[in-house]
Amino acid sequence: MSPFRTRNVVSLFAAAALTVGGITLIPDAKAATNEFERGPAPSRASIQAARGPFATQQVTVARGAVSGFGGGDIVFPTDTSAGTFGAVAIAPGFTARRSSMAWLAPRLASQGFVVFNIDTLTTSDQPASRGRQLLAALDFLTQRSSVRDRVDPTRLAVMGHSMGGGGTLEAANSRPSIQAAIPLTPWDLNRTFGRVQVPTMIIGAQRDTIAPVRQHSEPFFESLPDGTDSAYLELAGASHFAPNIPNTTIASNSVAWLKRFVDDDTRYEQFLCPGPTGDRAVSQFESSCPLGD
Repeated sequence: MSPFRTRNVVSLFAAAALTVGGITLIPDAKAATNEFERGPAPSRASIQAARGPFATQQVTVARGAVSGFGGGDIVFPTDTSAGTFGAVAIAPGFTARRSSMAWLAPRLASQGFVVFNIDTLTTSDQPASRGRQLLAALDFLTQRSSVRDRVDPTRLAVMGHSMGGGGTLEAANSRPSIQAAIPLTPWDLNRTFGRVQVPTMIIGAQRDTIAPVRQHSEPFFESLPDGTDSAYLELAGASHFAPNIPNTTIASNSVAWLKRFVDDDTRYEQFLCPGPTGDRAVSQFESSCPLGD
């Protein structure tokens, strides 16, 4: 384990009214009136559930119908009564196709997101290229896709596995307007992301021999600026390919991060500050709590 720089990690206190000296202090009104909140009040069980509160549908986008990336599957909530949703694009890793991340897309969508699980132009594309392809996928999703009217173009996120995780960091580095980034066991020859302003949670794997955390995830996390909301979660005993099969720890923490920053939903901060303490599936967790300050 490398020594991480000191971060301000605190517990999140319940958002309840306090009375001090006869004066009632009301919590931040924004949290109570957030127009982007989607779904019921969360619990640990709700973010860990294999399916969330929203029914979903899927449409496939053919490779020949797009440019700049390789097409993919869009999974989206069927409910339109709450308005538009935030969206996330997911990229696979080296030699992999979108099928390697297919388990995650409906799980996230059922929590209230439009999710674009993409193929890359080739299976050997490097992280910088995958980053550009993630951005091209978001542009297609918000401007040309058949579900564009369901997406809020100001609330977008990127995720990816391995070189797709490196691509996630590259995308965040080049487009600061993105609301959240989640690299999964990321690999990239670029070790420095000191210009990233996007809230970023890096998920590494303790026994990763392809992108060892000491050469990849940890240096990436360390390079993020102090002013950027960030977190590092390490999966205990896991390999590089942990994100390719259903994983409750990855899914639940991703849901919490996306909800907190794409939906600006502070109800989910309780799962990130102080984090998944006591979870045997997590060998290490660091975050820049309090978040969003």
